[in-house]
Amino acid sequence: MSQMIKGSGTGSSTRQYPLSKLITIPQLLFWIGIFLITHFFMRGADHFLEMTPAALDKYFSLRWVLIAHITGGGGALILGPLQFWGRLRTRYVNLHRWLGVLYLLAILVSSVGALILSYTTAYEVNWAYAFSLQVWVSVWIISTVIAYWAALRKKFVLHQEWMTRSYIVTLAFIVSGLVLKFLLHIGFGTFEAISPSLFWMGWSVPLFVYQVILGMRAKK
Repeated sequence: MSQMIKGSGTGSSTRQYPLSKLITIPQLLFWIGIFLITHFFMRGADHFLEMTPAALDKYFSLRWVLIAHITGGGGALILGPLQFWGRLRTRYVNLHRWLGVLYLLAILVSSVGALILSYTTAYEVNWAYAFSLQVWVSVWIISTVIAYWAALRKKFVLHQEWMTRSYIVTLAFIVSGLVLKFLLHIGFGTFEAISPSLFWMGWSVPLFVYQVILGMRAKK
């Protein structure tokens, strides 16, 4: 197989680039890591595919909403890192845009499902759990919409910053879920007691850290 591919960006369309120059080793390892974690996390939801009342429990009446949420979220997790590959973004502008559209659609599907669940089945856990999810999903939608708006207005620095925020919130879903599973496994409280606080921290703390980093960069 050839190790050269043609550029499709706004520049010279016939120029060829080695595949090795499109992505760095750390970027590739990060994407593989995200893929494996997403695969592991989604395997834990395989029983939902049985589509039976016993498997879905409280989600049975909203089973397709749940499946859409999980599937869209998995797609967003895998597509997200591709938006930050600088060489791919600059040399393959059209591909970057289409990957961005797919990321946007994945979040649209997943966030709508999450919003529905947060106002229905989430209340069967408790009010605090439902409210934490409602705010979390709202932040996810707003950050992604702003990123898309910035791209349309060609404010690319602002677009990149809000895309980073959007993906931080996206990644928080799976990180919080894995941490929650671990805490429950070691007997650190109950789901009802620890999930609301953990879900708040899952996205707010990383966003705060990112904002601090942006502030430090601005002072240089």
